[in-house]
Amino acid sequence: MKILNKLGLFKKTRDEAKLPVDDIPEAVRDEYEGAKQQPVQVQKKWQVWQLLMIGAIALIISIGLHLQFNQTPDNFFVKQMKQNIGTKVVEPSPTPIEIPISSPSPTPSIQQKENILGHLPYEEASWQELKPVFGNQNVRLRSSAAEKFNALADAAWSANIDLVPLSGFRTLADQEYLFFEVKAERGQVTSQRAEVSAPPGYSEHHTGYAIDIGDASSPGSYLKVSFENTRAFEWLQENAGNYGFELSFPRDNPQGISYEPWHWRFVGDSHSSETFEQARSLEE
Repeated sequence: MKILNKLGLFKKTRDEAKLPVDDIPEAVRDEYEGAKQQPVQVQKKWQVWQLLMIGAIALIISIGLHLQFNQTPDNFFVKQMKQNIGTKVVEPSPTPIEIPISSPSPTPSIQQKENILGHLPYEEASWQELKPVFGNQNVRLRSSAAEKFNALADAAWSANIDLVPLSGFRTLADQEYLFFEVKAERGQVTSQRAEVSAPPGYSEHHTGYAIDIGDASSPGSYLKVSFENTRAFEWLQENAGNYGFELSFPRDNPQGISYEPWHWRFVGDSHSSETFEQARSLEE
């Protein structure tokens, strides 16, 4: 039959073609099984590579997300500042740095106080607290200061000296006119005007404790340095302290304000003394 098969004279039927594997010769069976397993192995290798590629992509994405979420807004802002202005920006260091604390100076300087061109800030007195003084009903002071000034003027009158009250309490609007309008009229710069007049909000006249005084026998010396040559000024230097008044801006005062022999302030009670505590500490 084998000879007939070789010659092609005898063909296997359909059922005979489905022989068990054991009936196939060993060499043919090995070749048959090898050909059958090869596509399966290739497919498995391709699946492994796919898994490796997916794992690598996932790793890259996770690293990117980690870096993004761990970049704080402060660091991002610092980097943006470096890119925008091109200057060196010092990033905050987590390590604390010891900063030496200098001991305060025993004598306060005008630079350490809140001031404008040497003038200290003062609150405006209420109208109900004010009282007119003798000699000029338009000049008002706080009640305690007005009473002491009246006593001062009476004592001066007894010594043949006629004290003239020129200016007392001023509102912010009054001071604004005196500072800005007069400055413009005289063509002064701000620093020049500040030497002889305080900006609004920084005048002792706001307190109701400050008063400008003149000598009735020398009206030409009103609000001028020449007032120091009058008998009234000489008498005030000797007696004003007995009634609680002192010169606000003597020569070479630490506030840098021009010498004003006509400008006096009341410090004869606790409230007035506290009001001018800063200015008086500079003198001391």
